[in-house]
Amino acid sequence: MPSYAAPVKDMQFVLHDVLNITASDIPGYADLDAGFTAAVLEEAGKLASDVLAPLNAVGDREGCRLENGVVRTPSGFKDAFEKLKEGGWTALDCDPDYGGQGLPYVMGTAVGEIFVAANMALNMYQGLTHGAYSAIHAHGTEEQKATYLPKMVSCQWTGTMNLTEPHCGTDLGLMRTRAEPQADGSYRITGQKIFISAGEHDMAENIIHLVLAKAPGGGEGTKGISLFIVPKFLVNADGSLGQRNALSVGKIEEKMGIHGNATCVMNYDGATGWLLGDLHKGMRAMFTMMNEARIGVGVQGYAVAEAAYQNALAYAKDRLQGRDVTGVKNPEGPADPLIVHPDIRRNLMDQKSFVEGARAFTFWGASLIDRAHRNGDAGAEGLISLLTPVIKGFQTDKGFDVAVAAQQVYGGHGYIEEWGMSQFARDARIAMIYEGANGIQALDLVARKLAADGGKHVMAFFDLVKGFLKENEGDERLKAGFLDPLKGASKALQGAGMYFMQNGMKNPNAALSGSYDFMHLMGHVCLGLMWAKMAKAAHAALDAGAADRDFYEAKIATGRYYMARQLPACAMHLARIESGAEPVMALRAEAF
Repeated sequence: MPSYAAPVKDMQFVLHDVLNITASDIPGYADLDAGFTAAVLEEAGKLASDVLAPLNAVGDREGCRLENGVVRTPSGFKDAFEKLKEGGWTALDCDPDYGGQGLPYVMGTAVGEIFVAANMALNMYQGLTHGAYSAIHAHGTEEQKATYLPKMVSCQWTGTMNLTEPHCGTDLGLMRTRAEPQADGSYRITGQKIFISAGEHDMAENIIHLVLAKAPGGGEGTKGISLFIVPKFLVNADGSLGQRNALSVGKIEEKMGIHGNATCVMNYDGATGWLLGDLHKGMRAMFTMMNEARIGVGVQGYAVAEAAYQNALAYAKDRLQGRDVTGVKNPEGPADPLIVHPDIRRNLMDQKSFVEGARAFTFWGASLIDRAHRNGDAGAEGLISLLTPVIKGFQTDKGFDVAVAAQQVYGGHGYIEEWGMSQFARDARIAMIYEGANGIQALDLVARKLAADGGKHVMAFFDLVKGFLKENEGDERLKAGFLDPLKGASKALQGAGMYFMQNGMKNPNAALSGSYDFMHLMGHVCLGLMWAKMAKAAHAALDAGAADRDFYEAKIATGRYYMARQLPACAMHLARIESGAEPVMALRAEAF
């Protein structure tokens, strides 16, 4: 059975050596000294290794069961969820006014990585609750916040998001779920929603569904959509639970992965709901939850990859196969370990360099969210809005690739269920699809985010890269291995943006046909920037006489690998983009 250990040292390196969080002017960051963050991450790591990770295979094997309208979660899940609640982990970065601990979002992100890597399906129950909490916190009335948030912070009550319907996924304008206003100010919600993660389960007293529906007078398309709070059990004036609402689970889906999380068909048969936010402005309120969820899914992309990589690395060091072509490395044994072979080493370096780069990128993104929310920084808000589809789309694509690559290290054993590697690949696959399939993320990036506010956010990103290059141009240790490749990759990204500007208006397909390549191109540039920053931090630590020289030297070597072996993909993506729409659209639909 696979194991997992939280990479606390690597997380500490990103938080303190690279981001230098305690020197930040973001409120709350000064309190995040290395001793405090290490204590938090180590405790989370113990819970993950001892409790959550051993249940990962159990959840995959048993799945969830629907019995008499109630979903039964896998053996051990309920007790593990209680431990998460008892330890205050569900409240880590929530508002103290509602029982939260008030830590910055970056700490919630780091702890979230640990729990996802240990047991993605189980962590989804609290992850979705956090998103629903954020939507109510941002858009709810004072009464709604007082009613729901304290018990959602503690996960005594959990939450969901209900968007998709059988006939509409991304195109929410086709939505059929209806909300009829009632005399008491409530609404009757009628319709069916599908793919509702954690829509029903036995681990919480109540489930607070956030449901998109069309109320009268809203017009056509997404402009007529409103968002409603629809609890499984109605809540009495004194906060106690009342009668069961008119909603039910039609079935739970049989899925490729994340078997331990109940993915439900939800039927609303005149259920009582209350408007959240403004009437006919439901998409604005829902995007509060969706944008947070997309960052969370980006974490899933590299966190599952981390767990898969850890196990592949251990196997490569232990499994004896063949002899090193340059000379025997294990003379006492019948063969050398897999890790001596160049192709295995390449595979592991692909995995390691992606996971560590993605972690730095995501933690940086989380710090931008903290800066936007805690400092009211509009520039940070615009930048993280630009980067969100990259964090979600690029990292889940590459995270799945890493899970498959880790499986490959095992050879035939990787295809056998008892080794557990197929679960990582199956679980990672959903992250490329939900919260907006990655093709949609790419379209959002190119069609909306690049042009937002006159393009000032993408220009700010380019300025950030240029500023780093200029600031460090005199450092010969960084020049050839890091700065020059980053400069070339950034120029490729700017070239792609220029191509869209010159061709996209007269032929929108010219931009849309290249959107997926642009998302990956930008992802590589972002990870290249992170690796350049990590190399600079590692050199600084070595210059200061760091005791663990091997750790910092490994950082530099891993970064050099990414710059040499991964960043050249930027030229390929640019060439594809500049080929335009013609190769993509030349074949008539009827000719397929």
